[in-house]
Amino acid sequence: MPRTALPQRPPFTLRARLLTPLGAGGYRYESDARVDVDDGGRIAAVTAWSTAADAIDLRPWLILPGMVDLHLHLPQLPNAGLGAGLDLLTWLERYIFPLERDFDRSAAERLAPAAFQAMAAAGTTTALMYGAVFEPSLDAAFEAAEAHGIRAVIGKVMMDRLRYDPSLPEASVLETSLRQSADLIDRWHGRDNGRLRYAVTPRFAVSCSADMLRESAALARETGAYWQTHLAEDREEIAEVHRLFPDALDYTDVYDRAGGLGERTVLAHAIHLSDREITRLADTSTRIAHCPSSNLFLASGAMPLGRYLDAGLVIGLGSDVSAGPDLSLFAVMRAGAYTQSGLRTMLDDHYSPLAPPDWLRLGSLEGARALGLAHAIGSVEVGKEADLIVVDPALTAPLPHLDAAEPEEIASRLIFRSHPNMVRAAWVRGRRLDGPPNA
Repeated sequence: MPRTALPQRPPFTLRARLLTPLGAGGYRYESDARVDVDDGGRIAAVTAWSTAADAIDLRPWLILPGMVDLHLHLPQLPNAGLGAGLDLLTWLERYIFPLERDFDRSAAERLAPAAFQAMAAAGTTTALMYGAVFEPSLDAAFEAAEAHGIRAVIGKVMMDRLRYDPSLPEASVLETSLRQSADLIDRWHGRDNGRLRYAVTPRFAVSCSADMLRESAALARETGAYWQTHLAEDREEIAEVHRLFPDALDYTDVYDRAGGLGERTVLAHAIHLSDREITRLADTSTRIAHCPSSNLFLASGAMPLGRYLDAGLVIGLGSDVSAGPDLSLFAVMRAGAYTQSGLRTMLDDHYSPLAPPDWLRLGSLEGARALGLAHAIGSVEVGKEADLIVVDPALTAPLPHLDAAEPEEIASRLIFRSHPNMVRAAWVRGRRLDGPPNA
């Protein structure tokens, strides 16, 4: 185990093993690497090891890019692991709306700092999050993210149907929600040179009118914010959307008619899509957050991932806490790999399985690409911001002293034998995040 103190701020030089996806495709593995981070928090050099002064020797640990979680619900973290076996709409009414109803500013002040520490401990350095409907709780969440150092995109939930906040007259819900969202964008979108950003967040079509969807999408376009919502997670949900929007061609068309599709949009789940929907999402460069842990937990369905990737969809991974029971994207990768294996064996799915490094790419570089940030984060390459994690692969060994040596084997163990303490440190822009255990 390395005995050198881990760096808190840039500049610094790390010596360790390295595994990273590459923007040009494929991946890079170095059994003994040097990674230099300059005083501005950018990666200045990535080389095979040669002698250098003042290097922090972390061998036999492994440097990876920080993970990018494309979908989670901040207020729901206390309920992670609860409600298995329920369908989506029943689970929302029984477990989620009561929890979010109490997520006021004081609740956010208590929960958010601990949540961001837990994300860092799981290896997540960037997260796209839902809040609750209350504007002050979003301010508290952003304040906690600003202090912690995580790269965060957060949005106030917008809903004018299935409301859990009865304080506003129904006639003023849309106007108030838009105004509050616009005010939050003014305060937080682009804060700290873009480390903090805003996502306009209509919950999903079942809880939003056509006016809410249309006006929220317009707000996102006008301000350059993201637009996030859910799509085709559950068959009962899809049936309800068809009832509520009978003129739409399908679920995707509901959002298309609202002006919501595009490269600044992230749609969570997207399990049950027709060929027409897949083509339309690809043509509009709309992003997808794949949440396999959540999909298994609520028995929502199995995404045909290979089919979507072949169609050209941009897809990253989401924990979807609390329907997803674990913040770790390594656990999400495992659930996704098992799901794809199940599709191949039970449904004779002909798509080639993803190799372990491909899953690491989905959890890092493809997530960054979905957010339009692949130029800055998602891989350990020169010129990018130093959003890094180091893991101890020895904790994934089946027995002591059986640490894997080949890159695909290392990645496989990280996914299929991930350990809750394997993330030893996390940095954003070269600044260490509170959360992971000390060396």
